[in-house]
Amino acid sequence: MAIIIKILEYILIAFGVAILGLIYGGIGRKITARIQNRYGPPFYQNILDVLKLFGKRNEASHGVMFDLGPVIALTGILTSLMFLPLGSSTPLISFEGDIFVLFYLLVVSPLGMALGAGEGANPNATIGIARGLTMMLGYELVLFVSIIPLMIHYDTASFYKLVQMQGTFPNWNFFPFFLSAFAGLIALQGMMGLQPFDVVVAPHEIASGPMVEYSGRFLGLLQLWHAIAVIVETGIIADAFLGNGGAGWFILKTFSLFMIVIMVAAIFPRFRIGQAVKFYWKYPLIIGLLGFLVLFIWR
Repeated sequence: MAIIIKILEYILIAFGVAILGLIYGGIGRKITARIQNRYGPPFYQNILDVLKLFGKRNEASHGVMFDLGPVIALTGILTSLMFLPLGSSTPLISFEGDIFVLFYLLVVSPLGMALGAGEGANPNATIGIARGLTMMLGYELVLFVSIIPLMIHYDTASFYKLVQMQGTFPNWNFFPFFLSAFAGLIALQGMMGLQPFDVVVAPHEIASGPMVEYSGRFLGLLQLWHAIAVIVETGIIADAFLGNGGAGWFILKTFSLFMIVIMVAAIFPRFRIGQAVKFYWKYPLIIGLLGFLVLFIWR
């Protein structure tokens, strides 16, 4: 009975996170439009788009893996959600070392997307996949380097313990580990695939890249994947550097981080893929490594 209650609780959380991510995305579209002197769609437009997509049939299928790609992507991000503390609440799964598992699971969704899109054999999708996997070599390394000082300082690899041990404002990790937080924020921009790191989808260049062959329910699943990823990715930075708190504080922190990312995306042009990776291996990586100096001083 307890297992059934836990499953129902997680389904409810996943549904709420998906709706929240879709609303974030809708507000982001509205903010971007206003910055660019446009009116933009209503904030709930993303929800309507997903409902519309699930009501349409899939125009084409290129094989079993093509169909499984969006499913693997959505499953990967939903599994990541199990390990993420939503504020001060205990995640569904928590143990010593779950930070490493969470970082591993963050790679599953892009790889699933790559396997599915690759089955379509569209050159635009192939270019997007190659760019996406290359980008991961940049932002994943920077994100990991930004989290390591926190793990060393608190002597734990449990995300939930990391959140609980730093406490509330003003005891946030952001203040002593500001260099690591800044590097993590730059990594967040790349994880979310927004300018100046919008090299994977790049609709004006490679016609949405990996998603070019998807339509109907498959595209709806990918929209849900992106919506949940918005909360998971901003939640990682919020939990690591902005302390604990209730669900309301978690929403406020993730929304604030998302707004920062959106505003940066609205004013910066897109890097080329080579420029993007070199940028990550240069400036943010150096900033993240300098965060270790703060660790030794703080200890």
